[in-house]
Amino acid sequence: MPQPVVVAEIVRSGFVEGHHYGSVAALEADGRVAWSVGNVESAILPRSCNKPLQAVGMLRAGLDLDGDLLALASASHSGEPFHLEGVCRILAGAGLDETALQTPPDYPIDDQAREEYLRSGAARSSIAMNCSGKHAAMLATCVANGWDTATYLDAAHPLQVAIAEAFADLTGEKVEVVAVDGCGAPLLSTSLTGLARAFRALSLATEGPEKRVADAIRAFPEFTSGTRRDEAALLRAIPGSIGKAGAESCHVVALADGRAVALKTDDGAARVRPVLMAAALERLGVTGESWVDGAAVRRTGVVELLGGGRPVGEIRATF
Repeated sequence: MPQPVVVAEIVRSGFVEGHHYGSVAALEADGRVAWSVGNVESAILPRSCNKPLQAVGMLRAGLDLDGDLLALASASHSGEPFHLEGVCRILAGAGLDETALQTPPDYPIDDQAREEYLRSGAARSSIAMNCSGKHAAMLATCVANGWDTATYLDAAHPLQVAIAEAFADLTGEKVEVVAVDGCGAPLLSTSLTGLARAFRALSLATEGPEKRVADAIRAFPEFTSGTRRDEAALLRAIPGSIGKAGAESCHVVALADGRAVALKTDDGAARVRPVLMAAALERLGVTGESWVDGAAVRRTGVVELLGGGRPVGEIRATF
């Protein structure tokens, strides 16, 4: 692996007190690399950025979902009530309930949703875990094909084999690493360039599973993340775009014209991810487009550092 590259500075009271290291790949509308920072060709684990690609694999294998529920199948949801209700709808459509989920019990990841969940007296649950939409869709795919639902997370299961084939097809790269994601599902590797290429394919699709997933994310960004998340705000600010963030500070966004950005930091700090995405889209020229709310895009990338309860610094991109 090449040496890490500084992609952001942590600035407090005008003093640079630290750095974030990482990589960014940006594609032109025609698919060529417009520019890159750091290592964009080696395999990474894109974490939940993979979910829309996994959803394509499930549709190719016979899953019958569209609209808000397909967006939820591609989600790291906040655990808001409409998310949990949607997961129940996916399961019920397959004749299943929450007990079939193999997501580890958890609380909602959104602060407000978690507080409301706890005040209601609810305990950690599989359905509140942010990956439950994907898992529900995986189970529904198994039911549609008559596949075993008890072993759906096994990498050798027909479901996961079908997903891996679709993933490699979309990224244009061989899967070098199959790890285990935080939710227990197989986690497939690709490069940042491959990840951007795959989302570009979804964004440009005019038919088939790729278009169905892209259309679902465009129409229901709050189902793919949450009503208070920077991911949804970013997609609303760029009409026609699709995107997905993941753990370890991964994020990928593709525009309707084929331009795309994928990024990851080495330290996996969640706070710097929106800063880098907003800066990358700015450098790619997206914020200057007449049909884009450039100010809203920039706002998603503002992370203030506080001192005494007031802003005294920021995290700023260096590319």
